[in-house]
Amino acid sequence: MTEAPRHLAETPAIAQIALEGLRLDGAIFFRSELTDAFAFESTPLALADAVHPGADRLILFHIVAEGRCWVSTTDGDRLWASEGDVIVMPYGDRHTIGGMADADPVSILTLLDAPPWSDLPVIRHGGGGDRTDLVCGYLYSEDPLFDPAMKAFPPAFVVRVPPGPAGGWIRASVDYALAASAPSNLSGSPVVTRLPALVLTEVLRLHLASAPAMDHGWLAALRDPVLAPALALVHGAPERKWTVGDLAAGAAVSRSLLDERFRAILGRSPIRYLTEWRMHLAEDLLATSDLGVLAVARRVGYDSEEAFSRAFKRAAGLPPSHWRAARSS
Repeated sequence: MTEAPRHLAETPAIAQIALEGLRLDGAIFFRSELTDAFAFESTPLALADAVHPGADRLILFHIVAEGRCWVSTTDGDRLWASEGDVIVMPYGDRHTIGGMADADPVSILTLLDAPPWSDLPVIRHGGGGDRTDLVCGYLYSEDPLFDPAMKAFPPAFVVRVPPGPAGGWIRASVDYALAASAPSNLSGSPVVTRLPALVLTEVLRLHLASAPAMDHGWLAALRDPVLAPALALVHGAPERKWTVGDLAAGAAVSRSLLDERFRAILGRSPIRYLTEWRMHLAEDLLATSDLGVLAVARRVGYDSEEAFSRAFKRAAGLPPSHWRAARSS
């Protein structure tokens, strides 16, 4: 049997590492009950503070529970989604959602009560024709995967959930969340609070398993024969004292070629990518563990607390201890 190319065999493992480390906050579900003709325009930043105070961007997903609709971003192209599909807006771009019949879009702010919400929000809109029901999830994350500069994902995409356990779990999770009377981010149940994040992570896993090839960004890097093995090394052992030479040797290419591919596809040098990933891991450890700053530094490849603190402050704007205190206040 022919062996799969090395970079393709490593791709799922790299993606899995990234998804397992996702930190998603401020999750909230709401329903949209729409009838043709309908169209509404959403500017997620207008709702950002209600989902996560101080957020400068949001992640959205719309599960089509019934019917059919389209979504378009600023490029004007329409992506169609049918029952069971999930529309994902990874960077919270301004977008319009509409139905089968033409309609002038209205602002989502005219369809929702002003936040904060004590009850689960519901949008009801349309002309009384064929019905489309959506379950909408809004989340917040500082993960590099959702940094628009990384271009890990297109601005909008549709995930067609295959029949089987994954689809059944997503549907059951959504039904459970919608049975609650309060918004998920105000629920006293840790299960309900986490469900939108778990649903999005599973949808992203399905997307990464079948996403088409791209020329730039993280998905392109996962499929690149030069970058994929280097990324596998970085994500698999971020604490190691990697040099460009080490990563190039692991990818069986020259240092100059590795540097060229990083800059062309990811828009940053190998060492900058390594540093950014380490800082992301450090933020996660500072936010979710009681480890001291030196212990965090060593987990992400720094022997010196001073060197780690300087690097962290350049990335996050505050020294590690101050950043942790600000997060917990």
